[in-house]
Amino acid sequence: MKKTLILFSTVDGHTTKICEEILKHLDHSTQCELRSIDDIDPGKLAGFDWIIIGASIRYGNHRKSVMDFMKTNQSILQQRGNAFFSVNAVARKPEKASPETNPYVVKFIDRIGWKPHLMAVFAGKIDYPRYNLFDKWAIRLIMTISKGPTDTSSSFEFTDWEKVKVFSANILAEQGKNEI
Repeated sequence: MKKTLILFSTVDGHTTKICEEILKHLDHSTQCELRSIDDIDPGKLAGFDWIIIGASIRYGNHRKSVMDFMKTNQSILQQRGNAFFSVNAVARKPEKASPETNPYVVKFIDRIGWKPHLMAVFAGKIDYPRYNLFDKWAIRLIMTISKGPTDTSSSFEFTDWEKVKVFSANILAEQGKNEI
């Protein structure tokens, strides 16, 4: 049975929720472990056949720990089955909802110099009531500029859960190709 590690980097928890959904779809055919990218011992990576990384965007960037992890562990990532997905609000727009058209993913992949086997972009969630005052108004300004929702008393989830299911199925298909 394949051993799969699902790593997440999240600011508000929505990326973790997406990882948990992927875990549900993979769990019956692979031994899975879900961990924060900040809490994984890089020495343990060799014990996994597949490594899936999910990372959210805040203010146009993935967290530094994601960049550092991928650069530091690029060699082991290349030796394993792997997948990467980004979660960001700009992906709510169809023309920016693929790895090839999402500006944050394009920039990120260029910066790390590595292309994962499978990639996806999922629209995230704007959760104004949970944000501190600065984030609430900064994100509201960004949403105003990008013609997104600006009602700071509400939450807006944009995630296409069917797309998450398809991504999970693609991972399973790739894992199946590599069965011995």
